[in-house]
This record gives sequence, C-alpha cells and structure tokens, in this order.
Amino acid sequence: MTDNKTNLPIRIAALYQFARFDDPAAIKPDLLAAMEKAGVRGTLLLAREGVNGTIAGSDEGIEAVLDHVRGLPGCAEIEVKESRAAIMPFHRTKVRLKKEIVTMGQPDLDPLDGVGTYVAPEDWNALISDPDTILIDTRNDYEVQIGSFEGAIDPETKSFREFPEWFRVKRAEIEAEGRSPRIAMFCTGGIRCEKSTAFARAEGVDEVYHLKGGILNYLEHVPEGDSLWRGECFVFDERVSVGHGLEVGEHSLCRACRRPLSVSDMAHEHYVEGVSCHRCHGERSEEQRARYAERQRQELLAEARGAEHVGRREDAEADG
Repeated sequence: MTDNKTNLPIRIAALYQFARFDDPAAIKPDLLAAMEKAGVRGTLLLAREGVNGTIAGSDEGIEAVLDHVRGLPGCAEIEVKESRAAIMPFHRTKVRLKKEIVTMGQPDLDPLDGVGTYVAPEDWNALISDPDTILIDTRNDYEVQIGSFEGAIDPETKSFREFPEWFRVKRAEIEAEGRSPRIAMFCTGGIRCEKSTAFARAEGVDEVYHLKGGILNYLEHVPEGDSLWRGECFVFDERVSVGHGLEVGEHSLCRACRRPLSVSDMAHEHYVEGVSCHRCHGERSEEQRARYAERQRQELLAEARGAEHVGRREDAEADG
C-alpha cells in the first residue's frame, strides 16, 4: 500500500524533463550505475528528447539519483512528483533507451520549440469554467473511466499514439461549427500535456493551455470543496488510484491488462486475481490466461515464503 504520509520509509519520485540529449546511449551506463549504487529501483526512459520515469528507494538513495539526473544537460530544473510507500513498489532497476520518452508517434515533434501556456492549479477552475474553453482529457480510455474534470472531452483513445489523429478530426469539427479553438488540456503528471499542447501549436492552434503539474498537482493543492475533479486519478504505480490530497483510492489493478478495477469490477464473473478481468477476458487466449495463473501461483508461493517474486509486470512509462 502506498501513501503520501511522510513517515513511510520508501520515497517514490515520478520525474520527467524534455531536454536535448545528443547521445542518450552514452548517458545510460552512468545513470544506471547511479541507481544501482543508491539502491534505487524503478525504470527511467531516455530518448533524444529527454528523460521520464518513476523510481523508489530511501530518501538518501533518491536524492543521490536526482542529483545525478539534475546534472544531465537541460535537467537542472527537472519536474519531480513525490509520494511515500510502506514497501518497495518496484522489483527491478532499469534504464531503457526509447525513441520518445512518452510515445505519441511523433518523434520529430520537439516540445522545447514551444508548448501551451501553463496554468497553475489555483487558476485552473476559472479557465475550464469558461464556456468558450474546450477542455480535453489527453489520457487513455481506461484512465478517464475512473475520473476526470467536469465537462472534459474524452478522446476514447487506447494509447497516446491515437491522440494526434483524434485531435485533427476534433479540431476540424470545432472549426466547422464556426468556433475558434481555445483549448485546455490535462493529464496525470504533465508530460503528455507538454507533448499534446506542443502538437496542437505545431498544427497551428495558438490559444492552448495546460494544467501545470497535471491532475496530481491539482489534487494536492486544490481543496476538495473547491474541486471540479470527479472520481479518482489512475497512477502508474502500486497505489493504482489517488483522490484529493493524494490519498490512496479504492481501485485495484488487473495484473493481466494493467487496467484499474473498482470493487464492483472485482465481483464480475470474469475477474480472477492475477489472471483476467471483464475487460480483458475476451482479449486473451486460454494459453495466456494459463500463464498468468501460473505467475499468480508463483507470486503467492513467494509471498508465503517471505520472498520476492519478479514475475509481476511493471509499467515502464510513468505517468504521464
């Protein structure tokens, strides 16, 4: 169980920074060594456009790795979102090379060339309450299903790669109505909004805004009584979802498809812990479910022995 209470021993840091790395492969060995030396686990992604990921460890270990990251080109002011955990949420220490640190399928798009206007959480309500503002949730469908801002448009995308085409179609619809787009976008921690607002600007939309620090920043700083957020926010770690004040939510995770599950979802006939849920049951073969069942069995055996089992899948691409 993960929490934002300061007395819990494990420090979790979700971080990203768009920067220009001429040779990400040259950065990887020293970054991986710094993580291993500090006893920090989790995954960091490196690409020519920067760094992204979530790591966990002791306070001293996380600080050592963050010091290393801040020494990378363009990363002195890196965005870091922190929380606490009672137990280590990751099994491995990884640094992976990617074409993009958040995969939009637009490798030539450079957010450093210009993104939307940042809006602080305290000012967000006023912007999205204006009827002339078109509010877009840039996250994937399974994330939107458990919570979003009032009045937000759900693109119903299954992956961030689908967003550019959806945006082009939606923009054409808006302009066909005679409206001049004033767009506000949001995501979990800010990284997808950096890229989606940069994309919108590259497409010729001038008035584009996004929530600084993402939903997590809003939930942390805006009191529940003043909030326009409804539901919970999916997060890419063992908390699964959080609510106002970043308190741990009520959702669990399907270990087969990585989608969030409500209490009622887990009562469905197709839910089998570690094996399937009602959303992915028809997407997986009997052979796949058999593998998942064996993995679940091994995890339970390891847990009974007090040992660690590394078969559980971890999401490499953090929050976005």
